[in-house]
Amino acid sequence: MSDMTVAAFVFMATYAVIVSERLNRTVVALAGAGLMILLGVLNEEEALRSIDPNTIALLVGMMIIVNVLRRTGIFDMAAWGTAVALRGDPWRMMVGFALFTAVASTVLDNVTTILLVAPVTIALCESLGLDPRPYLITQVIASNVGGTATLIGDPPNILIGGATGLDFIAFLVNLGPLVLLLMPLLIAGFWLVYGRSGRLGEPRKGSRHAITETRAIEHVGDERLLRISLVVLACTILGFFLHGLLHLQAGTIAMFGAVVLLLLSRIDPHDILSEVEWSTIFFFIGLFIVVGGVESTGLMELVARRVVGAIGSNVMVAALALLWFSGVTSAVVDNIPAVATLIPLTFAMSRLLFPDLAHLSDAALATHPAVVPLWWSLALGACLGGNGTLVGASANVVAVGIAERRGEPIGFWGFTRVGLPFALGSLIVASLYVWARYLS
Repeated sequence: MSDMTVAAFVFMATYAVIVSERLNRTVVALAGAGLMILLGVLNEEEALRSIDPNTIALLVGMMIIVNVLRRTGIFDMAAWGTAVALRGDPWRMMVGFALFTAVASTVLDNVTTILLVAPVTIALCESLGLDPRPYLITQVIASNVGGTATLIGDPPNILIGGATGLDFIAFLVNLGPLVLLLMPLLIAGFWLVYGRSGRLGEPRKGSRHAITETRAIEHVGDERLLRISLVVLACTILGFFLHGLLHLQAGTIAMFGAVVLLLLSRIDPHDILSEVEWSTIFFFIGLFIVVGGVESTGLMELVARRVVGAIGSNVMVAALALLWFSGVTSAVVDNIPAVATLIPLTFAMSRLLFPDLAHLSDAALATHPAVVPLWWSLALGACLGGNGTLVGASANVVAVGIAERRGEPIGFWGFTRVGLPFALGSLIVASLYVWARYLS
């Protein structure tokens, strides 16, 4: 049996089990990675080289910064403060929380944002006697759209940035305008689904006044830690903007910010490191090795040749096909493994579509003006398509899991029947955006 056949079998088996959700996805990804080595598709050195250290460092660094920031209580204060400012009005709260989550997801990753905001949302809704599920669903949809705008906002963008060298400013300048366009459309959609129909209900009698009285005087728990954390976070984000001038990768900047914050905060690193989502980190590591095994056998190039053969050399068709394929795939699977698979495929397609550029390095090829629309199409499809189903994005799964643990089950179809129309609408708008900005 050839290495290509073995790699394809391990790859498909790994993804099938991940999609089935019968086993922990981190364990499955690591098992797939181990099989790639044990069956001789990759040796140990090749497996290590397939792991992108920049992506891992970026994830770990931002998780450390957020975990320190969480201890200040600023997220609780912001959520309750929003409710007080909007006087507990259900529709205004939905819009306020959606916008807050979308903005937060541009500077934090959307999974972390949901982890921070969802428990506060449930507590607030319980205090008002409201069903928290509509708020959670709209927050997740908004976080996936908001996270699309930046390099660090959504895990697929982190993967694409690590593979291509496209920086924070490139993501913001190219994808940010579309996100600004989508947000009013999202709010209008939320109104059609929840606001117009009155599905949000009314707060329990007297609860709005009680929340205003009891929460208006709350303060941040540790003001010194808050000031330090916000300054370090601001400097880290500034570093992302300037990383080209600094000649540093985004992962290096994130890790440096995390170390500085740990030094200045004087918090026991053991406590902070124990709160890092190591399961997510090792999921990425396993996934990198599995995809690296498939790529090393030439399977991705073979698939790319078939795709290019089917669509021809038309870059516009290729970009839109990539956008919709990544969107649909991300909805059916999870946008993280979907993008991990599609990155090497996009590189192979780029070299076939632009043979004159085939001699360039991956970084030079990916950032070439003729090629870059393919990467923006991939990012938009993966991030926006993640709203399509419950399993489309990690943030979706996290929010639903938190709700179920609090006795507020949402379920697969409970999320999908709301998220799918938003995903399809967003992909249509994204297609028009890509065509008008890059391909017309």
